[in-house]
Amino acid sequence: MSAARTPRPADATASPDDRRRWQALGVGLVAAFMTLLDVSIVNVAVPSMDRALGASPSDVQWVLSGYALTFGLVLVSAGRFGDARGRRAAFVFGIALFTLASALAGLAASPAWLVGARLLQGAAAGVVNPQVTGLIQELFQGPERARPFGLLGATIGISTAVGPLLGGLLIAVGGAEHGWRWVFFVNVPVGVVAVVLGWRLLPARPARPADHRRLDPVGVLLLGAGVLLVLLPLVQQQWPSRAKWLLVPAGLVALAGFWGWERWYARRREPLFDLRLFGLRSYALGSLIALVYFGGFTAIFFIFTLYLQNGLGYSALVAGLAITPFALGSAAASALGGRIVNRFGRPLVAVGLLTVVVGLVAVTGVLELASPDASVPWLTAAPLLVAGLGSGLVIAPNQTLTLSQVPVPEAGSGAGMLQTGQRIGSAAGIAAVGSVFFSSLAGSDGDYSAAFRHSLLLAAAVIALALVAALVDVALGRRH
Repeated sequence: MSAARTPRPADATASPDDRRRWQALGVGLVAAFMTLLDVSIVNVAVPSMDRALGASPSDVQWVLSGYALTFGLVLVSAGRFGDARGRRAAFVFGIALFTLASALAGLAASPAWLVGARLLQGAAAGVVNPQVTGLIQELFQGPERARPFGLLGATIGISTAVGPLLGGLLIAVGGAEHGWRWVFFVNVPVGVVAVVLGWRLLPARPARPADHRRLDPVGVLLLGAGVLLVLLPLVQQQWPSRAKWLLVPAGLVALAGFWGWERWYARRREPLFDLRLFGLRSYALGSLIALVYFGGFTAIFFIFTLYLQNGLGYSALVAGLAITPFALGSAAASALGGRIVNRFGRPLVAVGLLTVVVGLVAVTGVLELASPDASVPWLTAAPLLVAGLGSGLVIAPNQTLTLSQVPVPEAGSGAGMLQTGQRIGSAAGIAAVGSVFFSSLAGSDGDYSAAFRHSLLLAAAVIALALVAALVDVALGRRH
């Protein structure tokens, strides 16, 4: 796959004047922050929603996880669309749809209305995010991509970690009864501005010639069915029947069908996703690291919020503040990681993963030794800061390295597949770590502290698996 090994040289289409491309990147980062924020910001709003709408546990589960489900469902297809038809059109459409869905969610008068708006909102987020990554590939060349990818990594880390804090602030300002609506309404003015600026600043020209713009509908259906069947039982933990897990092997069969179809289709036309990208060690191992890391990383905030609010009785605002050290550490280290990743390569990611594991194990240690009346947010601040610093050295550098050899015409679909793995990893991690949390809670007569420690250790073990993958990549790199 020689095209994948040589970045496309800069040209007039891919390199507008320097100021304009950084402005375009800024719009993309704001959009990415807004859409990724909605993955976690809703968690702290559940009690407020429940009071206002009388939502059932199943409704709440759909509000929380339906977003992630439809988000992951459209990533690759949306990325391929942006590759073929131009990223500006896809970006503006996605942001406009996200803004509309946010307004509908804030106006929801029933649980069903809110669930429908969240599903639409997640799909819109899935349209937007591959365009942002593809935009970086298109506007920046070679080593200069490290800095914008560092900023994107900081955006991912901060948006995920700061969601509970911002949600708590909005609920505190808006009131216990209707504060949850402002969690959605806050997106509307930002979305309107992003639509206008996106249309003005993003490059309009498609990344490939017109005769390569077929969108592979069979591949879209097979991949969508596979992702849906795999994610559905993971995100719908309220389903009592164990038969739901039969959907996972069915989804794997659909994904195998997608793999076979894409190989056949690629010999005739442009496929939805070029499977030869997995022949690049940087892309294959980087995608694996991202999948596994997000399996542990995202689950941390889920169980920490449950522990603080349900177990210890802290407010949504305090629960959000308790996670802030992780967000600050992640932001600082992401900016640094983006600048030095070209110098250190995958060993930098390995150091970051090790630091995250050390920080999380330290959290369990300080809680084990703490007195019953100790302030948990203060106790966990330092180790969470350490874990956040490590996370900042993982997300942005890993993304830079993973996409470094992906050619610009496949940037959107390549980024979409990478992010699909992250969504699947997040769903699987929350399901597994959450199951340990609730099982431990039931087996320890409601001891939230023990349940949190046990599930956090599992999250650290998952991240340690990502560390193994990073070390394998380092070892293979030294052989060459």
